[in-house]
Amino acid sequence: MGAITLDRSFAGELLKTFDDPQKHGVHLLFNQWWETAPQNVIADYMADFESIPAQKAFLEEGYFSDPLELDTLKDMPAGSLGLGYYDFIVSNGLEKNIAVNYRDFHKSLEASGQLDRMPAALRYAIIRGFQIHDLLHVLTGYEPTSSGEIALQAFCLAQIRFPYFGMWMSVVTTRMTLLDPKTIGPMMDAISAGWHYGRQAENLQFEKWETMLERPLSDLRAAYGLDRVGAPDTASAA
Repeated sequence: MGAITLDRSFAGELLKTFDDPQKHGVHLLFNQWWETAPQNVIADYMADFESIPAQKAFLEEGYFSDPLELDTLKDMPAGSLGLGYYDFIVSNGLEKNIAVNYRDFHKSLEASGQLDRMPAALRYAIIRGFQIHDLLHVLTGYEPTSSGEIALQAFCLAQIRFPYFGMWMSVVTTRMTLLDPKTIGPMMDAISAGWHYGRQAENLQFEKWETMLERPLSDLRAAYGLDRVGAPDTASAA
C-alpha cells in the first residue's frame, strides 16, 4: 500500500490558510477537507470519538441550547459561570451569536452536499463546539488572545481527537516554523500548556453548561479539575 497523501486540490486550500488564517480561516478549511479526506482517516477519527464514554448519550439527545441572552446573564450571581460569561463577552467585545451564525453557515454547506462525507456525529460536535467555545474560555481561564486561543484549541484536542482542533495545530506550527520563527516559543508554550491542561481536566465537551449558569465558577472549576491554571501567561484564574 502506498503512502497516504494529501489531495492536491485540498492542499491548495490548506496553503491559503497557512498564508492568511484570518482571510481563509480554519473553519473554512475544516469543512473543505471532507470531500477528499481518506476514508480510513475519517474512520480513525470516528473510532476515537466513539471511544469517549460521555459522547453516546449526549449525541443521542442532540442537545443544543437556545442562544444566551446578555440581559439575563448580567443579573446572574457574582462569581457565577453566567456572570463570568457575560463579562467575558462584553469586556472583549465578542459576538454573542457566533454559534447561531456558524450553524446557519453549516446548514448551507450541508445543503450544497459539501459535507456529505462528514459523519453525523462530527457534524453535531462541530456545531456544539462553537456553541460552548466561549463558555470554555471562561471555565478554563484562557483569554481571547492569540496564545489563549491556541491554548484552548490544544486543550480541546487533548479531550477529543477532532480534525478541527488538529488543523489549528497544523496551521500554527507551520506558520511559526516557516514564516514567523519569533513566535515559536510563545506558541509552543501555549500548545503544550493547553494540551497538558486538557489531559488532566475532566472532559468538558459533553456537558450542558447552559444549565449551570448560576453555579459558582470556582465550584465548577474544582469539580472538573480546572482549578489548576494551564499556563501563567495565557490563563487567568479570575
